[in-house]
Amino acid sequence: MAIAREGPTERIVRKRLQAYRDRVRAGLVKAFSEERTPREVAASFAMGVFVTALPTGGLGLGLFFVFVSIWPWISKPALFASVAVFNPFVKPAVYVVSFQVGAFVLGSESAASYEMLSSEFAWVALQQLLVGNVIIAVILSVIGYVVVLHLTRVHRRQSGEHVGMSLLSFVLGPFKR
Repeated sequence: MAIAREGPTERIVRKRLQAYRDRVRAGLVKAFSEERTPREVAASFAMGVFVTALPTGGLGLGLFFVFVSIWPWISKPALFASVAVFNPFVKPAVYVVSFQVGAFVLGSESAASYEMLSSEFAWVALQQLLVGNVIIAVILSVIGYVVVLHLTRVHRRQSGEHVGMSLLSFVLGPFKR
């Protein structure tokens, strides 16, 4: 049996994927170690996923700066780590799935079945994209919240950091000096 050798293209793709993984990991580890509660870290990541999954045309990053200025509890590393999740490989898949989900939810024919030059095609495609994209963004945000909440707690437990207030601390808190 012959062993396949890695060509230059495969090496480039592997290195890019490794760099991408390292960038996401570094951002999340920085967020896990921040002086924020695990829920704040997870909520920040989920907000970032929601905005990034939407077809904002690059305005999402501007929204991140608005969020950070409005809400002081937001974890900047978690918010910006979410951007790395939707890289050029993932974003097209989100749009394709959004069209399909939008068509299913709206009960309309797929936009591909309309004539390419009709204005009806553009309207149906836009509706399918927006409705499907909001649904996909909500689903991905919920998944991101649950995963990052769990990872933050595990990371803090393993590193010996304070995970959150225990029930006993909460009950006895008012009686402490």
